[in-house]
This record gives sequence, C-alpha cells and structure tokens, in this order.
Amino acid sequence: MHTTIVGGGLAGSEAALLLADHGVNVTLFEMRPHIMTPAHTSGDFCEMLCSNSLRGDSEESGPGILKRELLQANSPFLLAARQFRVPAGGAFAVDRAALAAHITRLIENHPQIRVVREEYSHLDFSPERPLIVAAGPLASQALCNSMGKLFGQSLYFYDAIAPIVDGDTVNLEIAFRAARYDKGDADYLNCPMSEEQYQRFYHELISAQRVKPRDFEKEIHFEGCMPIEEMADRGQETLCFGPMKPVGLPHPVTGERFHAVVQLRRESLNDNAWNLVGFQTKLIQSEQKRVFRLIPGLEAANFLRLGSMHRNTYINGPRFLEADYRVKDHPGLWLAGQITGVEGYIESVASGHVAALSVLHQLRAQEFSAPPATTAMGALGCHVTTPSANFQPSNINFGLFAPIAERHRKKERKALYSRRAEEEFRSWLQRYGGHDRG
Repeated sequence: MHTTIVGGGLAGSEAALLLADHGVNVTLFEMRPHIMTPAHTSGDFCEMLCSNSLRGDSEESGPGILKRELLQANSPFLLAARQFRVPAGGAFAVDRAALAAHITRLIENHPQIRVVREEYSHLDFSPERPLIVAAGPLASQALCNSMGKLFGQSLYFYDAIAPIVDGDTVNLEIAFRAARYDKGDADYLNCPMSEEQYQRFYHELISAQRVKPRDFEKEIHFEGCMPIEEMADRGQETLCFGPMKPVGLPHPVTGERFHAVVQLRRESLNDNAWNLVGFQTKLIQSEQKRVFRLIPGLEAANFLRLGSMHRNTYINGPRFLEADYRVKDHPGLWLAGQITGVEGYIESVASGHVAALSVLHQLRAQEFSAPPATTAMGALGCHVTTPSANFQPSNINFGLFAPIAERHRKKERKALYSRRAEEEFRSWLQRYGGHDRG
C-alpha cells in the first residue's frame, strides 16, 4: 500500500504519521527549505506560524472537544504536542520550535516514510495510489496552477502573525504575572494601561503606517486573526472588549483595576520569549517597534520576531469536497488542512486525520464514513461541505455542531454538546478508527 502526501504542515504531517503507523508506505513532498514561503522560517515539519496556542482545554468548548477526540484517536500530532506544553493558564500552548523539531525527527526517521524535499507541481493520483494535497494556504504557485485546472479560481483571505518579545527586556516592575480571574497558575505577563496611556496607544496605533496590499487584491481578513489595527478602526474602545480587555486582571498585590491590559503568553519552555496575545498586525516593522513600545512594560522591548501578513488560499469546499475530504468526481484525490476551508491548528490536524483514515480504508478496500456532525471532527467536515452563498473558513465552534434536539436549559447546552459528542465519537471510532497497526 502506498500514498503520496504533499505538504509537511500540521495536516500533512498528521496524515503521513498516521498512515505510516498503519503500515502504509508514504512519500511526503515538502519544498522547504529549498523553496521558502513568505511566512515560514525553517524547513521543519509542523511549523506553527501564527501563535503557539492550540486554544482552550475546556471540554465544554469546541476546541476542547476537538482535542479530546484527537487524543482518543491517538493523533500523532497531539500526542507529541503534550510533551512540549508550556504554562498558559486554561490554554493548551506549546514550545512550537521544539515540537516542530521533534515531529521532523519522527517523520525523517520513520521506516515507512520517504521524504522528498522538492516542489510538487503535477497532481498524479489513482484509486490504487491515492494523493493527499495538504500543501496549506501557502502552496507554491506551480501547485496552485495545477490545482486551478481542477478547482478554478481559489478563494483567499489574509492572515496575520503576532510579534514575540525577549522576556529579559520586559520591565517586571510594571508588568505582573497573573491569569484572568485567577484561573490556574499565573502563567501570563500582563502589561496594564491607564485610560490616558490607552488613549495615546490607540491614536498612535490607528495612525501608524501599514503594509499595503497589492493593487489587484482586495484585503479579506479571517475574523479570528484580525490585525489589531483593523480591530481598532472599528471604534475607540473596541480593543478593551477584545485582546486588551482588563476584566479579571486586577493587580495581584495592590488590587488596582486598569482601563486595558496587554497579555503576553510564554512562547517557549523557558522565559526567554513571549507572544503578544491577539496582536496580529500588518504595521510596517519600524512602526511595530515604535507603537508597541508604548505599551507599559515594553518600553525597552527587544523584538525577537515582528508581526507580518500572509495570504491564505482555500477552495470552495461545498462545491468540491466530501465530508471525509475526498475530492468529488476525482477518485484517489483528497485535500487536507486550511486549503479545505478549516481554519486553525487543531482543525487542520483533524482534517489530516480524517483524510488519512479515509485513504487507509480505501487502500484496504473497506467501507468508510466521516464522523457524524454531532462530533467536533464531523462538524468541521460538515462545514466544508455545506453549500453556502459566501463560503468562509471557520474554526471549530458549537455553531458548526448538529443542533441538540431535546429540550434543555441554555446553561446546560455546552455540557450536552460535549457529552453527546463523546458518546458518538467513541462509537464512530470503534468502527472506523483503524486501530490495528501495521
């Protein structure tokens, strides 16, 4: 049994390791580091670009349920990610450089995986030798041209990356350690602002010079990764109800309350790198340094990485995809990752996992059905296949799940979603999980 996978991001790496662990010979194409994208910095597999957070852990949330399902299904990525967690309160955050290096070693040393470090530009597939295209939203132009012959014009949106600062340059006489509402350990650094400080920051932010899009492109931003200056354009106090909200973050010693608070999340296993939470940006680099150093505690900040923008490409999933990510009318071809219209790290992993299981069952000449829409994995598959006049990428959220039919109180809803998903995913996994290795 053999399959080809294009792309060594989260979806492609998940699919490659899952199939290889089940005895399938995998050829994995990854053009990096020989051909780099505008956003990647290395040739490692599973490089996480936008942040180091896999979102919340609560099993009464969409992301928490999705991670639970991935762990139940023995997701290679999530099992590895648990080894590289960094403290982040109620969020599942990782040392992303260490995690990427670890997964790279797993893939390069796996006896069933052959890594080809070159550009893949021609779609070659058959039912007997399937192809999973998980090239991600930053696929090469040659591959995009090849895919364009099948899918026509692609859709796109712009994604933004937040800056990272050197922890040794944060003024801890101003910034304080705390978790919102004291939930969990004090894992975040918090930079407080008075109303006067916030007003100055706000006016400098909205007037700062931004990177301009190319003339022929319309800027479309994914709501979950909206640049902070774009949010600020919506109103003077918008940030105080978004990434700079101060609620639940009084000073732990004095009890003082603030008009706004900027949170920094640990980026690595030690304290030497901190991510500005929610500060995705498209400001030019010199303006990032100038404006973000107006944040109290960051006056002398050394930026280890500045924010940036990149274009994400995706197809019209409802037109072309089945719920298991196979391409309609093209036997032997699957897509996975953000190119399908899922948005986010764990969502990409989930799509790669389901696509790999679908391929595995086809290679074994076995029946396969995608997870039900009552589960998080199934809800994502339902999203990318449900016809829409304006199809847009989406993170996992309860709005994607099949509605709960039974009468219930609103405060019970999340627990009901979670319990139903757990029961139905377990049943699906017993039938289609492919647990027999090799």
